Amino acid sequence: MSNHSTRDAIVLGLLTMVSPFAIDMYLPALPEITRLFGATEHQVQASLMSFMLAVGTGQLIAGPLSDMYGRKRPLYVGLVIFLIGSIGCTFAPTIGTLIACRLLQGLGACAIMVIPRAMVRDLHTGPEAAKLMSLLMMIYSVSPILAPLVGSFIADHTGWRSIFGLLAVLAAAGLVMLRLLLPETRPASARAQSGVKAAFHNYRILLSDPHFLAVSVIASVSLAGFFVYIGNSSFIMQSHYGLSPAGYSLIFAINAISFVITSQTTGRLARHFSFRKVIRVAIIGQACATLLLLGLILAGIDALPLVVVLLAAVFGFMGFILPSTFVLAMERHASRAGTASALIGTLNFAGGAAAVAAVSPFINGTPLPMVAGIAACAVIVLLVGLVMLGRRAETETHSPVAERKAA
Repeated sequence: MSNHSTRDAIVLGLLTMVSPFAIDMYLPALPEITRLFGATEHQVQASLMSFMLAVGTGQLIAGPLSDMYGRKRPLYVGLVIFLIGSIGCTFAPTIGTLIACRLLQGLGACAIMVIPRAMVRDLHTGPEAAKLMSLLMMIYSVSPILAPLVGSFIADHTGWRSIFGLLAVLAAAGLVMLRLLLPETRPASARAQSGVKAAFHNYRILLSDPHFLAVSVIASVSLAGFFVYIGNSSFIMQSHYGLSPAGYSLIFAINAISFVITSQTTGRLARHFSFRKVIRVAIIGQACATLLLLGLILAGIDALPLVVVLLAAVFGFMGFILPSTFVLAMERHASRAGTASALIGTLNFAGGAAAVAAVSPFINGTPLPMVAGIAACAVIVLLVGLVMLGRRAETETHSPVAERKAA
C-alpha cells in the first residue's frame, strides 16, 4: 500500500472513529446517567436507539449527496451538526433533551460513517479494496477498545457530561483533518451523472439486486447482534456480574481486540479464497459460538469467563464477515458507491436499533435475554448466508481471479 493510501486510510479511519466513540464512550456511564436523571433503563437505552436510528436513516440522504456534490462537502456539514449535537448533550438538563441531542448527533454522524466507505471504493476495487477496508476497520475498531476506557476514566474524574465535551473536541479535530489532509475522491465528471432522480434510480437498482441485498442483510443482522450487546452489556456486566465501569470497559475491549485481529486477515484470505467462502465459514462459526453460549446459559452455567470467551469468539467471526460483505456488496456498484454505502449503513443501524428494541422488553437483569438476542441474529445470518451464498454462486465473478480482473 502506498504512502498516500496509508495516509488516506488513517484519516478516513480517524473520521469514522468519531461516530463509534459517540456510541461506545458513554456506555460505562449509562447506570450513572440512569440514576442522575431518575430515568429507567429503557429511557436511557432510547438515547442509544435515537442515535442509531438517526445514523441509519440519515445515511440514505448523505450517501446520494456525496455522489452529487463530492465527498468532502457533506462531510463538513455532518461534522458541524455532530459538533452542535455534542455540545447539546454536554449541557442536557433532562433525559428527554439528551435523547433529542443524541438524535441530532446521529444526523451528523451519518455522513461521517457512510462517506469514508464510499471513498474506499473510489480509490480501489477487489482485494486491494478489501485490504484498505480492513485497515479502515482496524482503525475504526480501536474505538471499542479505547472509547469505554476513556469514557469510564472521564466519568470517574470529571463526570459523564465531559464525555460529550470530548466528542465535540473530536468533531472539531475532524474538521481540521478534513480540510488539511483528505483529498476529494469523487471528480466533478462523476458528479455530473448524479442527482435526485439518479439517487432514486440507484436505490431501485440496489434494492432489486439479490446479491447486494443478501450480503447487506448478512452484514446488518450480524452487526445487530453486536448492537444488542452494546445496548445491554453495561447494565448486565456492572449489575449482574458486579464489575466496575473500568472492569466493564476492559471486558468490552476484549471483543474489539478479537474483531481487530480477525478483520486484519480478511484481505489476505480474499487473495486465496472467494469472499463467499470467507463469509460462509465465518457465519457458521459465529452461529456455533452463540448457540453454545445460549445453551450454557439455559443450563444454568452463568460464569463470566465463559461469557467473555464465547462472546469474543462471536465478535471475532464478525471481523471476517463485515469487511468481506462491505466490499462484496459494493463491488458491482462502483458508479453509485455512495448510495450503496448509504443503504448498507441504513440497514446496519436500523437493524441494530430494531434488535435492541426487540430485546429490551425481556431484560430482567440476567444475561439470558441479551445472549438470546445475539443468538437469534446469528441464526438468521446463518440461514440467509447458506441460502443466498450457495456453492452455485462460486461460478460468478467473485472468485479471486475474477475479482482481480474486475479491478
